[in-house]
Amino acid sequence: MAKIADSDVDAFMRRFWMILIFCFFLVLVPIFLGAYFLERRLDSFEETLRFQAPQAVGAPAADLNFEMLTSNAVQGQTVYVPAYSHIYHQDGKPHLLTITLSVRNTSLDHEIILTSVRYFDTEGKEIKQYLESPLSLAPLATTAFLVERDDTSGGSGANFLVEWISKEPVTQPVIEAVMIDTSAQQGISFARSGTVIKEKTLELDGSAVE
Repeated sequence: MAKIADSDVDAFMRRFWMILIFCFFLVLVPIFLGAYFLERRLDSFEETLRFQAPQAVGAPAADLNFEMLTSNAVQGQTVYVPAYSHIYHQDGKPHLLTITLSVRNTSLDHEIILTSVRYFDTEGKEIKQYLESPLSLAPLATTAFLVERDDTSGGSGANFLVEWISKEPVTQPVIEAVMIDTSAQQGISFARSGTVIKEKTLELDGSAVE
């Protein structure tokens, strides 16, 4: 067998290391590049999800030529609001609740006038009239009426009838009953919105019609 010269061994080792380095770059460089571009894409995707404050588009509202119309304009309503002076739990035990009736005027410019706020029990019998005289609610104002926790006269089927009027067409108020109790280890609260059962609206000629 021919003796291998040292120069041949050195040449072989150089070629071996060159091939190894080439394979290293051939395999790892695409991996690094792929990871880099994947990270960039993830960053770009997260950037699209980042919260951005709303930007005004087009001309300012003051420069636009349009007429503001009152939405669902009415001048009076009778509103039925379900309420619960107690609810039942476990094997039928009553859980007493405090009731807050909230009436919110949603009009930006006009007052509304509460003419009647009446409280009825489960049998439909009137228990209490909360207003001795009409009550005015300024624009965006709110008033509330309370049925205390120990007042069980309303029962599980209690309700309010709220009547209101206004001198000008307005958006309908938000009327709801909020029931709450925190006397037990675990508190309970829920709300019920009123339902319009009678309404005074405007005809096209401007006259009010019930």
